[in-house]
Amino acid sequence: MRMQTLKVEDAVNKIICHDMSKIVRGECKGPKFKKGHIIKEEDIPELLSMGKENIYILEIEADEVHEDAAGIRLGTAAAGSGVVWTGPKEGKVNLFAKSDGLLKINVPALEAINDLPDVIMATLPNNVPVKTGEMLAGTKVIPLVVHEQTVAAVEKICKEAGPIIQVVPFKTYQVGVIITGSEVYENRIQDSFGPVAREKLTAMEQQILRIEYAPDDCDLINEKIKQMVADGAGMVLVTGGMSVDPDDVTPKAIRLSGAKVEKYGAPVLPGAMFMLAYLGDVPILGIPACGMFFKITIVDIILPRLLTGERVTRKDIVALAHGGLCQACPECHYPNCTFGKGSN
Repeated sequence: MRMQTLKVEDAVNKIICHDMSKIVRGECKGPKFKKGHIIKEEDIPELLSMGKENIYILEIEADEVHEDAAGIRLGTAAAGSGVVWTGPKEGKVNLFAKSDGLLKINVPALEAINDLPDVIMATLPNNVPVKTGEMLAGTKVIPLVVHEQTVAAVEKICKEAGPIIQVVPFKTYQVGVIITGSEVYENRIQDSFGPVAREKLTAMEQQILRIEYAPDDCDLINEKIKQMVADGAGMVLVTGGMSVDPDDVTPKAIRLSGAKVEKYGAPVLPGAMFMLAYLGDVPILGIPACGMFFKITIVDIILPRLLTGERVTRKDIVALAHGGLCQACPECHYPNCTFGKGSN
């Protein structure tokens, strides 16, 4: 790159080679003069007020890439399925969700990109639900001009690692719900689990196969789980009876159904007594009592991942420990908070 420096007063009729931003606190931040603008006599006072006493004229070498072209290549390389990019603006390209779904970030590849000289790529956390049009990431190069090999290195990482940033759509399941507890089954108390389960599943656009009730009877709960799966349930939620009390037999019933337990007990609060098991490929979720008392629990972290068809593992649940503490804010802002994010 060859650069020529001209005084603003001597730059009339010269072409600006990069965006020049004007920043006034509380008023504006953005390009006042766009790349390609031909400087006029009347522009000089404005440029001086922006602190631009010199204008830089660049000649880019064959092995160099301008920030705008670099930004486009970075965005193109990083955007996977369900992602679109816009820009560049001031050299930055932004990436947005093309559809609703779960944001998946290839974190090791993202770190490798940011370890390169003169490149930044910042994203939302991995495994968060996103809506159509939501901004997911921004990327740019630091200098006005970078070496071709730097941009090529980013493209190589993206090609070898697979999608760096993608939005995986949610699938639609027939979900069976089994509400356990003799106190509910015998109508001694009103069911509180059913409305919560229905609300969460409806919000995720899932279909409820049916809601059934069972007393604290291990064999009966076990049979209901197997029957739900036989009737086409792609997922089964079993609520209540998850503690260590003698009458709480739900964990044993899930095991008796033949389901392979991935993890019983999760390092997440609320949600410590959660169980995840699989009957074949069908996830069976044992949901503790916190599921009806708290607005957001471990279910809200695990359920979106399962709804993409991902097989959540014991290792995934263990990793939730970092960031697994809900702060129980008076006004809940989930998923725009730390809950469930540290493991990502």
